[in-house]
Amino acid sequence: MKVTYTARKVNLRDNFKERVEKKLLKFGKIFSEDAEASVNVTLQKNTQTVEITIRDNSNVYRAESSQTEMNDALDKVVDILSGQMRKHKTKLSRRLREGKLDEFVAEAPDVLVEEDAPFEIVRRKEVPLKPVSVDEAILQMNMVNHKFYMFKNAETEQVNVVYVRNDGAYGLLEPTFK
Repeated sequence: MKVTYTARKVNLRDNFKERVEKKLLKFGKIFSEDAEASVNVTLQKNTQTVEITIRDNSNVYRAESSQTEMNDALDKVVDILSGQMRKHKTKLSRRLREGKLDEFVAEAPDVLVEEDAPFEIVRRKEVPLKPVSVDEAILQMNMVNHKFYMFKNAETEQVNVVYVRNDGAYGLLEPTFK
């Protein structure tokens, strides 16, 4: 697994990097050799935030933790990542055990099955998209008490999504076409 480090307002010591690589070595059996891990460490006031993102094929695992000590944050992030992997493995094995995957393949044999195929959609909702500003979209999202809100951006005329981040700030998703 290839590991890249990014440090913001902090210097990373070699012993921390060794500890990260030792902890990520536990996941070596799960991922292919082409897997990439990105470790971001940020110092803000008295808290140190460690964020790890692991990309392997179509799977992406991400965890973040803020603690007063960098090593404590690393331990928490590794615990979160292992929980995510355990959950993913359990869902996949349950699908295989219950035969849902076999039924799906039998119904559509020429459809490629990905291991993280979407779950059953239980509700569809049509969303009227009138052009609004980003600020108006955030206000609408807060009024309906949702975590995200889809809208047509008045400036760009594209469909965007605003969302509430874990730290309470807001994010904006904008489409790009490559």
